[in-house]
Amino acid sequence: MFTCLGASTELEPNSITPDLFKDSGIALMEGYLLFNPALMMACLKSAKKAGSMIAMDLASFEVVNASKEILNEIVTEYVDILIANEDEAFAYTGFSDEIMAIKALSQNVRIAVLKVGVRGSYVSFNGEIIQINPITGAKAKDTTGAGDLWAAGFLFGIANGFSIEKSGEIGSACGYEVCQVMGAQIPEDGWQRILRLLAS
Repeated sequence: MFTCLGASTELEPNSITPDLFKDSGIALMEGYLLFNPALMMACLKSAKKAGSMIAMDLASFEVVNASKEILNEIVTEYVDILIANEDEAFAYTGFSDEIMAIKALSQNVRIAVLKVGVRGSYVSFNGEIIQINPITGAKAKDTTGAGDLWAAGFLFGIANGFSIEKSGEIGSACGYEVCQVMGAQIPEDGWQRILRLLAS
């Protein structure tokens, strides 16, 4: 996989101001932005100044391994919600055991998430570890976008005041639905099933 950072490669740190985050409940920072530390810091400082919660997705174990010097400092000082899959969590914490890894991820943040693929996920909040069951049914056709869609559903739930459990359920549903198609676009019938879940 080769990551394309798109327009973000053209952004200058001095163009990032708190006004850009004034209506933002949660600002999501992709770990890939760690490869541009000046831009990352401008985003973190501006989002924090605007009063936004900051979520960080660790993006890949390569990102974690390449950014360890600044990552701990950034997470401790700025991040409210830390999201990782198993490989990223191992690179960040050194733990392959799921419970040890989620505990370590949660050390300096309000909410920590460990995604464990077909086994679901774990969320740590207020000192409690909550296991989120996966949505099951049809076999996955393609896992492209599953992690990002999981995070999108979960953060939607948090931003809209749902419980941790319900937010995790929404995340699982979004991840499941995108695995039922080739590519990273959930079709309309999938969104309708997610909407019914929101209403239940």
